Parts: sequence; C-alpha cells; structure tokens
Amino acid sequence: MPRIAVEEHWAMPELTSALRAARHPDESLLLNETGDNEERLTDLGAGRIAAMDAQGIDIAVLALTPPGAQPLPPQEAVQLSRAANDMAAAAVARHPDRFRALSTLPMSSPKDVADELARAAGMGHVGTMVYGRSGDLFLDDLAYDDFFSAASALGQPVFLHPQLPSAAVRDASYRGFDPMTDLALATFGWGWHMDAATAALRLILRGTFDRHPGLQVVLGHWGEMLLFWLDRADGLSRIAGLRRSVAECIRANFHFTASGMLNPALLRHALAVTSADRLLFSTDYPFQRPAGEEIDGFLAHFSSDAERQRFSSANAASLYGIDR
Repeated sequence: MPRIAVEEHWAMPELTSALRAARHPDESLLLNETGDNEERLTDLGAGRIAAMDAQGIDIAVLALTPPGAQPLPPQEAVQLSRAANDMAAAAVARHPDRFRALSTLPMSSPKDVADELARAAGMGHVGTMVYGRSGDLFLDDLAYDDFFSAASALGQPVFLHPQLPSAAVRDASYRGFDPMTDLALATFGWGWHMDAATAALRLILRGTFDRHPGLQVVLGHWGEMLLFWLDRADGLSRIAGLRRSVAECIRANFHFTASGMLNPALLRHALAVTSADRLLFSTDYPFQRPAGEEIDGFLAHFSSDAERQRFSSANAASLYGIDR
C-alpha cells in the first residue's frame, strides 16, 4: 500500500541565515539545530530518500521548516520565498517519483503573496504552507483575501502550520522557567498548537470560508486541538453570524494530518468527529521519525483496507493532485 507523507520539512541555508540575523530572531530556530536535525533538513537527496525507504514512504511532500519567511521584512521575504520555491522545484525535478513540494510565501508583503503562489503553482508546487501571523498581521486579515481567493481558484490547499506565539502571549503565558523549558512550553509542548488552532478559528469567524467555500486548509497534529474542542468552539457560530457553522467549516474545508503522532486514541477521536477522507498521513520529518514497523502497527488500527488506503495515500493524492 503506497504512502504519501504531506508534512516533511526541509531548510534553505540562506533563509536560515537571514532569520538568524533578524533583529529579533525566532527562538524556535533552536529546534532545527537539535541533534542532527539541521543536517537532515538540508538534505534533499540520497539521505532523505534512504530515510523514506526505511519508513516505507513513497512520496514526501516537502515543506519549508518553521518559521518560513514570515518574520522577514517584505522585500527580503519576497526574494527568499522565490529562492526557496525555486530550490524546492529543483529538488522535485531531480526526484519526480519521490518528492512534491509546498510553496513558501512572503506573507509579510501581502500584495505579493497571490502572485508568488501562482508562480509556484506554475512550477508544480502542489499547495502552500503558511502561519497564523506575520508580525502583527493575523492570517484572517482582509489584506490576505486575494491570497485565499487565488488559493481556492488554483486548487492550492493551504497548510496552516504552528509558529512561536507572539512576544506578548509568551510573556503572559509561557515564561517563568529556564529558557529551554520556556521555549518547549511555547512550542511543541503547548503554545504552537494553541496558536495554530486560534488562527484556524479566526479564519472561520472572519467568514473566510463563506467568501471562499472551495478553499481547503490543512492542520497538523490531529487538528491542533480543534477536533477535541469542537463542541465548544461551535458555539461561536451563532455569535459571529456565520452562514455555515464552525463545525460545518471544519468538516468541509479542513483536512488533518497525524504529524507523526501515531496514537490510536487520537485516530479514534478524529474519526468520531470528521470523516476518514479528511485524514492525511505525515511524519513531521525530521522532528518525528517513526520507524516503518511503528507506521505498520498504527495502520492496523483502521477498520478497513479502504480507510487505510485513504489515510496512507489516496486522500493526499486527491487533495494535492498527485498522480503516481
């Protein structure tokens, strides 16, 4: 049974250097340097393919590692987003049977986002990855409405990935421990996921999916907690005056990846809230590295071969237009 992994990260050294040189460097860059992560992130060739083979992964959908180009000033973000998209397209061209790619966008320059999305789509990128905030500008700001219109028209799914919460939120909720515990609490331990879930809810409450009913958004980590709090979040629908409820948008406009969290209990809950054709396989490489045997064991928890195949590859192939 083929496997398509849709959230497999990579890094471009020039972009990493620019992020480190920023006035306020994103502290989550430290996570990219842990262990051999940096070496694996920059490998778009034999080493990565060997890791895929060991996991039984046929195709990896490459996505630039957080925080993308979003923290950079507009002109620099445009330049480096273009360079990243060119580099990812070249990697796919070298290994067309093993790689696809999500585009990187200059979200700090809203006027340039739709054009770069279209350019990247023209090069073969199958979707894009963005974050919930660029500086003080939320993703649901109407400045990005042309981007969402273009994504819908081009059939480019938008992967909404977690990012480090703002300085104000960190000061209010994620400080008071040693520096590494502060960072872990604000990132993979909790803050990342709350931040992404909030960004997704804001998109719904802003009426984004009322304006763009065909837009498709992907959330990692089994929905960044939203699937587990949907009953309460759905209560916002009436208050916000939405034409379609929060729950309806979640079930019609969102897809959810495992992000390497191969826990059968999470799978069972996801299937109780949404449908099997909304779930996608991913490992969140290199931050999660489940062995092939672990993946096999997890897949055994699906109730049918049809559901297994949808999760393993068919849903991703349909969403991203991947023809093997």
